[in-house]
Amino acid sequence: MTTSDRLRVALILGSTRTGRFVPTVADWFADRVRRRRDLEPDRIDLAAVELPDQLTDHDEPAPAPVLALGARLAAADAFVVITPEYNGSFPAAVKNAIDWFDTEWAGKPVTVVSYGRDTDGARAAAQLRQVFSELDAVPIRRTVTIARAWQRFAADGTWPRRDPELDEAVRTALDQLTWWATALRTARSTSPFVA
Repeated sequence: MTTSDRLRVALILGSTRTGRFVPTVADWFADRVRRRRDLEPDRIDLAAVELPDQLTDHDEPAPAPVLALGARLAAADAFVVITPEYNGSFPAAVKNAIDWFDTEWAGKPVTVVSYGRDTDGARAAAQLRQVFSELDAVPIRRTVTIARAWQRFAADGTWPRRDPELDEAVRTALDQLTWWATALRTARSTSPFVA
C-alpha cells in the first residue's frame, strides 16, 4: 500500500485543561492506529492549535489558526475524537473546534475514544454523535469507552494494562472506521458531497 492510498485519520485531543490525561490516552490510541498499514494518523491537540473562543461572522476572514486547522481537517479521511467526559458531556474546547468548521466534517466518518474517572465517557460519545450528524459527518456505531481510566495503569507504569476487551473495542472501531472512510472517500471522489 502506498502512502497516498493510506487513509488519513485526524486524532483530535479534546481536553485542554491543566494536568489533563488525554495525551496518555492519545499516545496509546495513536500507537494502535500506526500499527495498521492502511491508516496514517494526524494528531491534532486542541491545547496547541490556539483556536479563538469567539467565532467570527460569516463575512469576516477566518483567523490564521482556524485556516491552518481547517486545512488539516479537510485533508482527513476520518476523525477520532479522544475526549474525557466532563459533567456528563464533552469539553467546551471540543465544541468550539467543531463549531469553527462545517464542510471539513461533511461526508466523513467519525468515532470517539472517551474515558472518565468513574464513568466510561459513553454520554460524551452519544452527544458527539448527535452534533456530528448535524454537520453531515457519519458517526459510526463503534466507539471505545474506557471506564476508570486513571486506575488502568499496569504495574510497570504503562497505560493501559493488558485488557483483551479494550483491545477488541479498538480493533472493531478501527475496522469500522476504515470501512466507512474507504467507502466515503470513493464516493467523494466520484461525486462531491452535497449538503
